[in-house]
Amino acid sequence: MRKLVAIEFLSVDGVMQGLGSYDEDREGGFEHGGWGAPYAEAIHATVGSSGADDTSAYLFGRKTYEKMAAFWPHQPDTNPIAASMNAAEKFVVTTTRDQFEWDNSRRIAGDVVDGVRAMKADGEGIVAMLGSGVLARSLLAEGVIDSLRLFIHPLLLGSGKRLFGDLGRPCDLTLTNCESTPLGSVILTYDITAGLSE
Repeated sequence: MRKLVAIEFLSVDGVMQGLGSYDEDREGGFEHGGWGAPYAEAIHATVGSSGADDTSAYLFGRKTYEKMAAFWPHQPDTNPIAASMNAAEKFVVTTTRDQFEWDNSRRIAGDVVDGVRAMKADGEGIVAMLGSGVLARSLLAEGVIDSLRLFIHPLLLGSGKRLFGDLGRPCDLTLTNCESTPLGSVILTYDITAGLSE
């Protein structure tokens, strides 16, 4: 049985939009793109490729997949994150694509929750879900995510798409790890212990 871990990069006020570059996601008139870039080096120095060895697959929403597929296949395998992502299975939740150029990629078709549960039941290790905010919110509400790994950067953006929204009922979390970087980012890992699916 695989464990589904949602890995998310956030501001203190929960914004996840436009982390990497200015033009990454301008939807809704968002003008703060690239806000995560100043903290990236300190994150990599602190955690390195932690967790990549246990990752047997990746899960993406379509937009996040397309962004990742434009970058990671062109990175050398001397980069441990590239080596992991390029070799592992990649599952994509999409209704608009069924052909994928990135090796080992395939679509989760039909009911998303059922498809993700079937994916988790087939294999061992960790399925890492990166970004994919709409998908993360829906799977969290359905009780399908096992763990959250939150990289929280020390700034308030005041606007933009936020990770968390209405869940229907509370969700209990157990803190399993806490790290910090010299620039003030914190990395919090929570297991989801009870709540939404019960």
